[in-house]
Amino acid sequence: MAATSSSAVSALGSAAVRWTSRCIFALADNRCTWTFVPQRQLSGLTSAGVSGQKVVSTTSFVKRQFSGLRGAAFPGQKVVSTPLFVKSNSRTTMTLAAGVSKFEAVTMAPPDPILGVSEAFRADTSDAKLNLGVGAYRTEELQPLVLNVVKKAEKKMLESGENKEYLPIEGLAAFNKATAELLLGADSPAIKEGRVATVQGLSGTGSLRLGAAFIQRYFPGAKVLISSPTWGNHKNIFNDAGVPWSEYRYFEPKTVGLDFEGMMADIKDAPSGSFILLHGCAHNPTGIDPTPEQWEKIADLIEEKGHMAFFDVAYQGFASGSLDQDADSVRLFVKRGLEILVAQSYSKNLGLYAERIGAINAVVHSSDVAVRVKSQLKRLARPMYSNPPVHGAKIVANVVGDAALFDEWRAEMEMMAGRIKTVRQRLYDDLSTKDKSGKDWSFVLKQIGMFSFTGLNRAQSDNMSDKWHVYMTKDGRISLAGLSLAKCSYLADAIIDSYYNVQ
Repeated sequence: MAATSSSAVSALGSAAVRWTSRCIFALADNRCTWTFVPQRQLSGLTSAGVSGQKVVSTTSFVKRQFSGLRGAAFPGQKVVSTPLFVKSNSRTTMTLAAGVSKFEAVTMAPPDPILGVSEAFRADTSDAKLNLGVGAYRTEELQPLVLNVVKKAEKKMLESGENKEYLPIEGLAAFNKATAELLLGADSPAIKEGRVATVQGLSGTGSLRLGAAFIQRYFPGAKVLISSPTWGNHKNIFNDAGVPWSEYRYFEPKTVGLDFEGMMADIKDAPSGSFILLHGCAHNPTGIDPTPEQWEKIADLIEEKGHMAFFDVAYQGFASGSLDQDADSVRLFVKRGLEILVAQSYSKNLGLYAERIGAINAVVHSSDVAVRVKSQLKRLARPMYSNPPVHGAKIVANVVGDAALFDEWRAEMEMMAGRIKTVRQRLYDDLSTKDKSGKDWSFVLKQIGMFSFTGLNRAQSDNMSDKWHVYMTKDGRISLAGLSLAKCSYLADAIIDSYYNVQ
């Protein structure tokens, strides 16, 4: 039932009664008038609807239950329980009746498989607890880090007195230029020839979502192939965009490595013109990347089948410590003249998690096509979020556009990547020393980036949290960015116990 905007009129005997905007519903018959009012508004209410008397409490009213009452405010619905005043010639009574919520059919959503890990971690009171679920960088003291270069860029922005005006739909021009050059190289022929359409997006997730909407509209019926396993949000993104998808093999449990033959077979069998979602570097969740030679073969097959690569680049510079090395896979495809889509994120490499800064790029065959593609990406973005936020975009533009800040950023990226590599080595050493079975744990060293795919199953992952207070995703992924050297030994004990003692 909806409250009236100003007043409601009901009949009380032969008199017209004007009720305040707090009135929800009035129903009259030849004997009395029923007026529905929220229970909390009983105390202190004054209105002609109760003969001008002030209602002090509910105790002066007689309760009566009305079963099956129907009225204009409940079209076709049975009233169960809503506060009700009754005014008759002899007495004023109050009873309870109620309408069924229009949202009754809404079910409870399942917890997010990644963010839900942090909720469980926060509820744990153990001093030994470890949160290795969310992919966010931590210091050796396991504290969040704001890069010094980000602080300097923000200080520069504050001192310049920049305003908070809306950005264009496509985002900040200086950011779009900087992000395309970081991805493809400042001397890229594709950039010089105007063949790159770049639109600022809401970090990697929003950029992927914009790309998915573009596929749905301009490549109707095309399928997207997603690696098995993959980042937990990829499937959600394409589902919500109405884009069909299937999986290609990627992880080989026996070797805890890449199933390259299975990957190639599935890409080959996909319908021609499919989109192949590829992780540009530091595959999430496995940390397993193709070799340069394997990337060449992947590009050969995609070109042969008439597919298009859709790269998700979330860790450029954060995986190896080198912006150029981590972009090699993307640049290989562009150098070969293949058209591609690329989503970028600056959450990890600049630590701008909360700024939601990223981009969607389309590298195409001509500048004319690039202009048209960009116009349609903007058209899709407009009803989604109108235009993107400015703060993170200006940070990126200021860092990349200032030679001194850019060099400092690269040094800080190398520091973060280096700490993760050191933790990875220590974990391997502790696993190898503590495990007397002779099991080969070298896959830990072969993986790259902030994650390690342990090979633990769901039951073993549950044991990690239930017994050891180590929180991770249920597919066996751990974030080494959330691990310190001091905790490596404890984590190794937890992994060994879970691996051998839980099936």
